[in-house]
Amino acid sequence: MSDPAPTAPPPTVSLARLFWVFFVMGATSLGGGVVGYLRTGLVVRNRWVDDVTFVELLSISQTLPGLNATNMSILVGDRLRGGWGTIVATLGMCLPGATLMIGAAYAYGIGGDDPWSKAFLHGIAAGALGLIVVVMVQLGAKVLKSLADYLFVLATAAAVAGFGVQVPYALIVAGIVAIWWHRPRDRTPK
Repeated sequence: MSDPAPTAPPPTVSLARLFWVFFVMGATSLGGGVVGYLRTGLVVRNRWVDDVTFVELLSISQTLPGLNATNMSILVGDRLRGGWGTIVATLGMCLPGATLMIGAAYAYGIGGDDPWSKAFLHGIAAGALGLIVVVMVQLGAKVLKSLADYLFVLATAAAVAGFGVQVPYALIVAGIVAIWWHRPRDRTPK
């Protein structure tokens, strides 16, 4: 029996580069579409993680409280540079958004009912939804391997959107059923 192939260590990234990449992503990503933007930045452009690792880290990020983008910056920063990487990546991700939110709150306080402000927010929402759909299709094609996987996705979405089941409960039930379904089975003949 041979040993499994060793996994490649994460690339060496400077703290400045780590901060800059997350700063740019934090400054240019919109709402829920940040997942697609994170994938493009981390998997495609910088190749700091592969798609499988990205999905694993995203799964962890989504189960933790807080924003997915912040959680991802913490996990990726830690993976690439340890504790300092965590701090630098999180600052890079959060600093632009915090600054923009302070400015947006000030602007909204001045003219929140302005039709142009409302039009801008509706446009941003449409763009963010488009990014979410693109990521869903890209990642779904990589991680959903069987008809059962697609049924788990549809059942979870139907439970939340159609029947009003709270997300944590839907995820717990779907997770238990999916783990049971994909459990290792003894395939040796008796």
